[in-house]
Amino acid sequence: MKNIALVMGGFSGEHQISINSGCQVYDSLDKTKYNVYKIVVGDYSGDTIDRQVWYWLADDDSHHPLDRSDFTVTENGHKVHFDLAFIIIHGNPGENGVMQGYFDLLGIKYTTCGFYTSSLTFNKGYCNPVVRSFDIVNVARSVLLYKVPSDIAHTPVTELHYPLFVKPAAGGSSVATTKVKTPDQLMPAIELAFTEDRQVLVEECINGREFDCGVMKIKGKKYVFPVTEIIPLGEHEFFDYAAKYDGFSNEVTPAEVDEAISTQIQEVSSRLYDLLDCRGVVRFDYIYDVEKQQLFFLEVNTIPGQSAESIVPKQARAMGISTAQLYEMIIEDALEG
Repeated sequence: MKNIALVMGGFSGEHQISINSGCQVYDSLDKTKYNVYKIVVGDYSGDTIDRQVWYWLADDDSHHPLDRSDFTVTENGHKVHFDLAFIIIHGNPGENGVMQGYFDLLGIKYTTCGFYTSSLTFNKGYCNPVVRSFDIVNVARSVLLYKVPSDIAHTPVTELHYPLFVKPAAGGSSVATTKVKTPDQLMPAIELAFTEDRQVLVEECINGREFDCGVMKIKGKKYVFPVTEIIPLGEHEFFDYAAKYDGFSNEVTPAEVDEAISTQIQEVSSRLYDLLDCRGVVRFDYIYDVEKQQLFFLEVNTIPGQSAESIVPKQARAMGISTAQLYEMIIEDALEG
């Protein structure tokens, strides 16, 4: 049987969310078909993550060191080499291309987009101009900042119209993301975003309905999933961390929206998947401006969440693909790639 490493954890604020996703995949996989190992990258204790500690998390919750020189673990005195890495790290170093480059050097196959696509799409400040150049979907106006400006009045940010979103350029789950309504709120939001990343995106807010659409290509056949609408609840004005993981949102799949809008979202997602040279399962996020009747691109998630309540597994189930089938399809395609 093939040895599959479920690579989870990572160095970002989504460390535990990634482990939750990894455990969901582990529980869903058929252990009579694969030898599956939970590999955790980084050890979280207190408020810090030790990046030097990588380990195999066994079924009895014991930790066993991983040899990073060849990505192997030792079991019963024998080295275990992996045929495939199923990467489920949200954020650094799984979604930004770092793990992909590492596995490319070692010659280990993996389930996600390649190094270049992962690196590009993870940084919203770099990805947005590329998507805009395709001329198939609108992209909100934005400014990419590389350091906290000493005088905000002399930056291009002043050309943008409020309200604004301020977010780490390379980050996920809306960590350190703020909706800014007045100029006096701008600098604190920028400073917060810089605690998460060295680059910060300041972007004009598009008021409208938020939609997500998953896409994957398996053995040459493309699957474009049903569209999901994200409806934040209560005081949550956008799909922030709490809305995603603490139940402060409704996620409606398939979205209750005009068929023309749903079709447009699916068609744009399918084209972006090809134009950005994506692999595996990818989720595209949008805002639909109801007043202007225009679709705006938000971001690409090349490693979407895989917990029981995550969007992509729900979309797959709406297509008649069970969670176990989804993961097996991804694994078998990557093994052949």
